[in-house]
Amino acid sequence: MWATAVGVARVRALETEREDALFRDPLAQAFATAGGLWPSSPPLPDDEAARRRRLGVAFSIVIRTKFLDDLLQQACASGVRQVVLLGAGMDSRAFRMDWPEGTRLFEVDTPAPLDFKASVLRQERAVARCERITVAVDLREDWPAALAAAGHDPAVPTVWIAEGLLIYLPEDAVELLLARISAQSAAGSRMGLTLGSRGVIERFAADAVPGSAASMWVSEMPDDPVGWLAGHGWKAESHTLRDRAAAYGRPISTPPQREERPGGLISAVRR
Repeated sequence: MWATAVGVARVRALETEREDALFRDPLAQAFATAGGLWPSSPPLPDDEAARRRRLGVAFSIVIRTKFLDDLLQQACASGVRQVVLLGAGMDSRAFRMDWPEGTRLFEVDTPAPLDFKASVLRQERAVARCERITVAVDLREDWPAALAAAGHDPAVPTVWIAEGLLIYLPEDAVELLLARISAQSAAGSRMGLTLGSRGVIERFAADAVPGSAASMWVSEMPDDPVGWLAGHGWKAESHTLRDRAAAYGRPISTPPQREERPGGLISAVRR
C-alpha cells in the first residue's frame, strides 16, 4: 500500500509547480520519481469518468494537505511541541514547514516506506527543521509501545495526524487506532483526521484497478463523526472538502450530487 504514498507525492509535486500553490513541497518530485515507482504504477482506465474521478482524488489531496498544515500550525501556536504522523508515507512536513524550537516530530510507518524515504532524503541532502524521529512499526501491532520507546511522552499534549489512512482500515481497526491515540493524549492534545466521505467507495469501486488505492478502500466515516469522536473524549469540528476548498480560493464549481453530510476533514481537541 505504501507505493500509494508515492502517488500522493506526485499530486503534491504538481501543486508545488502552480503559481498559486496552497503549499510548497520541494521534496515531492523526488519522492514521486525515485526508483521508477510512479511510471510503473498499474495502468489506469482512460475513460472520461475515470479521469474525472482521478482529478477529484488529486483535488482532495491538495485541500486536505492545506487543511492539516493549518491545523499543525495552530497546534504549535497553542504550545504543542509533540507531533505524530501515523502512516507517514512520503510526508515531508518535517522538512518543509517552520517549526517552533523544541518540536519533536515522530513519523510512524512500516519499515519499507521509511527505508525508501530515507534513501531519497539522503540523495536530496534534506535537513529537517525540527527533531525528526522515525518509528518503524505496523499500526496493526503495538505501535504505542514503539512510540514510547522512541521518546514520545503521553503526559504532555500531542498533535496527531492520520491523513489518508483510516479509509484503508476496517471499522474495528479504526476504533482500536482511535482508542490508542486517545490513551496517549494529554488534555489539550490536537488531532487531524481525514475520513472517507459517504458513498466514496461505491463511486470508485466500479472501475478500481487491482492494486490501486481505491481498490483497497474499506472504511467510510460514521454518520455523525463529531458525536463519534465525542464518545472517545474529543471535541471535534467537521469540515467538508467543498467548504475548505472555497475558503482556500479553490471553489468547487459543480453542485453537490446529493445533500452534503458532515465532512471528512476533522479537527479535534482532547478534553
